[in-house]
Amino acid sequence: MSIFHDEVEIEDFEYDEETETYSYPCPCGDIFTITREELEDGEEIARCASCSLIVRVIYDMEDFEPVEEASQKVSQEKLAKPQET
Repeated sequence: MSIFHDEVEIEDFEYDEETETYSYPCPCGDIFTITREELEDGEEIARCASCSLIVRVIYDMEDFEPVEEASQKVSQEKLAKPQET
């Protein structure tokens, strides 16, 4: 069982589009980080590279579905809807 330093909403993290990494300040002076790929995989723990603290990231998993899966879901929904004539 993990003991979290805190629980932080994803909206409170800063996002770096180049590295696709979310970051949040750690009390030790470094930062907690978690990548978009980790979030897509269901990971919810952001870690600090300089100390042992971890935070639980609060986010909606549907917002982080891989692009391919999201487009397949939209296609399936379109097929399931009856066509209007």
